[in-house]
Amino acid sequence: MSKREFQTEVSQLLQLIIHSLYSHPEIFLRELISNSSDALDKLRHVTLTEDAYKSLPFNPRIDLELDEEKQTLTIADTGIGMNEEDLVSHLGTIARSGTKNFLAQLSGDAKRDSNLIGQFGVGFYSVFMVADRVEVVSRKAGEEQAWRWISDGTAGFEIEPAERPIAGTTVLIHFNEEGKQYSNSWRLQEIVKKYSNHIAFPIFLTYDKSEWNETEKKSIKSRATEQVNAASALWRRPKSELKDEDYKELYKSITGEWEDPLFWFHTRAEGNLEYTTLFYVPAKAPMDLYQAEYKGGVKLYVKRIFIMDDSRELLPQYLRFVRGIIDSEDLPLNVSRELLQQNRVLASIRTASVKKILSELKNVAANQPEQYLKFITEFNRPLKEGLYGDFANRETLLELIRFKSTKVDGLTSLADVKARMKDGQKSIYYLTGGAESLLRTSPLLEIYKKKEIEVLILDDDIDEIVFSGIEKYGETDLKAVNKAATSDDLKDEAEPDKSASLQPLLDKLKATLGDRVKDVRASVRLADSPSCIVSDEEEPSMQMQQMLRAMGQANIPAPKPTLEINPDHEIVKKLLARADDAVSADAAWLLLDQALLMEGVPLQDPATFVQRLNRILNLSI
Repeated sequence: MSKREFQTEVSQLLQLIIHSLYSHPEIFLRELISNSSDALDKLRHVTLTEDAYKSLPFNPRIDLELDEEKQTLTIADTGIGMNEEDLVSHLGTIARSGTKNFLAQLSGDAKRDSNLIGQFGVGFYSVFMVADRVEVVSRKAGEEQAWRWISDGTAGFEIEPAERPIAGTTVLIHFNEEGKQYSNSWRLQEIVKKYSNHIAFPIFLTYDKSEWNETEKKSIKSRATEQVNAASALWRRPKSELKDEDYKELYKSITGEWEDPLFWFHTRAEGNLEYTTLFYVPAKAPMDLYQAEYKGGVKLYVKRIFIMDDSRELLPQYLRFVRGIIDSEDLPLNVSRELLQQNRVLASIRTASVKKILSELKNVAANQPEQYLKFITEFNRPLKEGLYGDFANRETLLELIRFKSTKVDGLTSLADVKARMKDGQKSIYYLTGGAESLLRTSPLLEIYKKKEIEVLILDDDIDEIVFSGIEKYGETDLKAVNKAATSDDLKDEAEPDKSASLQPLLDKLKATLGDRVKDVRASVRLADSPSCIVSDEEEPSMQMQQMLRAMGQANIPAPKPTLEINPDHEIVKKLLARADDAVSADAAWLLLDQALLMEGVPLQDPATFVQRLNRILNLSI
């Protein structure tokens, strides 16, 4: 037996790996199984491509054997194996990857077919999170001699000749105190299903199985061997080989949902980057979709090995309802959440995935309108969130989002709204600021109804924030009807400007209302109501100001509304003719207060409002 020193500052690096690189000790099993899968992939490759190895048998399997009494776990494979030089090279130097060296010799289709796992050295040493002694016995394919490598993961390792009947590698783990929790067959099965269920090779577990013996009326233990993984990375199979039921079964297994998904998008990308994505859209929005702690449901794999899920780097937050899998050929196996944020490979996959999801949603909208209606009923709002931050895909999102309207029942698209525009109409209009029932009865809509101009009803609480920053749909302007600027579509050249004749009343109202309003002016947007309030283009509406204060932003400045009055309304005409007295003052305040009420804004002083209203009622009875 020869003793060797590690070729690196092993104690420092092991501390880094054990305590920093991996956040969960259970990851050791994922790493060892992935190394076994790697070895099987290598052997499969050389038996197919190299004459010297074509006669070798290839019976791929990975075996786990648990000895609860001795507190040991054995992981064995029938892969390509290692000789003495390989053991020293691969296991004697941390962060040295035998797989990387192997991959460097491949190119073209052979590289794609090999399905090799990277970062072998680092992954192997995660075993010392749970072990105080590790023995590796390995025999390289095509050679007779096997070798044993032994280490406690501190100062160095020992290596000696050994025996193994066939090629492959066996790792014997002697659990430490941390690792004893894994000397449990149920726990091992759970970890395999979580991380390695879709490894392409069968994984078997041998353990002491307890079964009830009815004759002896007691539980009897017997040694049992069972396959514990599915051994099929379904998402990596061609779409032509898969049935709808296959997709639905996988969806339920990775999400825990009992209901079928609405639809799914399966993509295989090849070229500079190689990856597979399988995205599902659930039938129903999760109850906690809008809670801050909601976690997304996309899982990241590297060459079929589970890495992590619910990472916000995999898809943008507005697509957090999407479930599924991203399986990359190019990411390192030990990539952390922190590294993902700067990883260019993942950034490219994410960008392409977002475009693919949105493109497929457009296809569903065009070809399966009933299914799309189900989708948009559940997920219209998250798509609106995307308008706020995903500028690259804003035009596509505007195509996908649906709207309530004054013209049609149900929901409509901007494309359909544009198609319904009147001849000469220059803009598409919308109204934000409260519940749908409140918006539909707003006096701001009166002139649009009279002119038969469609207005979109945006009643989500985020609508004003989102749409205030969007000026156009394609080449068509988008305009809010509750903003002070008057659209050219409302101007009627045949109608005389009544501002001049109304000026004495406007001056009286301004003097009475003082600093409660920014301005008082004649309106061209009212048909039946005497007054309304509007905000300047750059200011939040009164409703939005309320919402921001309710969210705790008490220090936001309070822009004053502009009061518009209807020159043709009987009340306004009477006030114009009336002398400046107490009744005129009460009427001025009531014109403002009723306009605020119609916007859903609570009155600052309800008692004074009631007193004014009673005085006016008393005069009218």
